[in-house]
Amino acid sequence: MQDQKTTAAKAAELFADGFHCSQAVLCACAGLFREEQPPQELIAAMAPFASGMVGSGQICGALTGALATIGFTLGKTTPKGMNHQKMNQVGQEMIKEFAKITEEYGGMNCADIAKIDWQDSEAIRQFRTDPNSRRKHCVQVVKETSTCLHDLVKKHLA
Repeated sequence: MQDQKTTAAKAAELFADGFHCSQAVLCACAGLFREEQPPQELIAAMAPFASGMVGSGQICGALTGALATIGFTLGKTTPKGMNHQKMNQVGQEMIKEFAKITEEYGGMNCADIAKIDWQDSEAIRQFRTDPNSRRKHCVQVVKETSTCLHDLVKKHLA
């Protein structure tokens, strides 16, 4: 299993390279469970969870990326199949830890962390290009979420 720092650095790099927070966490953390990367269709399916679910400012995409990673690896794949016995436990712990990670920003919503109007194209441009924008907080949340998921996997499944 890759180490904690590698996981966090990979997530931050993917985010910096253009993936949304949800996609960066999924791609960086899927390797905690499997050797192969998630299929491109799953990566694409994570795109609308960025900016707090299609720009609504709701739940941060880093958390949805973490939960999608848990589901991708521990969730059932057929209607009558069974989820891995640890899926809900790991998922619930991830949510609790994410609440701690985002507490200093005022909550788990993208609006709390990024504090941006995702409907304002100029604000988005500044957010993405200004090194002093709140994007630095998003990078930190992506890294800490990936680190947390790494630790939960090691604790419960390694």
